[in-house]
Amino acid sequence: MTDFERDVLDRLAANGRDAELVAAGAAFIRASTQPQYSYNYFWLGRPIIQYPQDMVAMQELIWQIKPDLIIETGIAHGGSLIFSASMLAMLDYCDAVEQGTVLDPAAPRRRVLGLDIDIRAHNRLAIEAHPMAHRIDMIQGSSIDPEIIQRVQVIARDFQRVLVCLDSNHTHAHVLAELNAYAPLVTLGSYCVVFDTIIEDLPADMFPDRPWGPGDNPKTAVHEYLKTHQEFKIDRNIQHKLLITVAPDGYLKRVA
Repeated sequence: MTDFERDVLDRLAANGRDAELVAAGAAFIRASTQPQYSYNYFWLGRPIIQYPQDMVAMQELIWQIKPDLIIETGIAHGGSLIFSASMLAMLDYCDAVEQGTVLDPAAPRRRVLGLDIDIRAHNRLAIEAHPMAHRIDMIQGSSIDPEIIQRVQVIARDFQRVLVCLDSNHTHAHVLAELNAYAPLVTLGSYCVVFDTIIEDLPADMFPDRPWGPGDNPKTAVHEYLKTHQEFKIDRNIQHKLLITVAPDGYLKRVA
């Protein structure tokens, strides 16, 4: 570890202890949720519906892990799939440069697999028309349907390093079922990232038309899952770095 990297860790620890700084980040999240702040961003032309801070965190994780498969539940407009595919494309390019080999863009080694119960036709068409489409596979169906889970498990067998992102239905029961299904596919040193754990920390009246809210959300599912799965640990350095994130306690690193 370099001196700079040690300094970063020291700063992150200090961030986590700085109550005023943490409160400022939490206040921004509360103030920006109802105005749909995260709905204003695009990645390579597709709406991504994420906070920029979490996008940066995912970029850092993908470079660190160098996964050859990223599994994502929840597709929406496809921006996150495009983001992941473009990160994997850069990894393949860097590998080719380092190895002195010729990159075949028509046969990418690294891939993204997206799952959604309802892939809207216009979104599917836009994703399939995108230059990154050749790296993306999509499955329509419930992410907790046993048949869908089995299909994903079969696909994942062909890859060595797997990263998982959960961002679909945000109820406790659904996310816990997704964790039970897909977290075991995460490889050692990689992550299962559970988005929208922030719901637990927001006022209940922010979700009047949703089946989730405080006490019933991704964070409660994460904490329930971790009671019996010590192979995963919450990487709080990430949330201390970001301060503004929809995934507090949601960056789960596989350590065993």
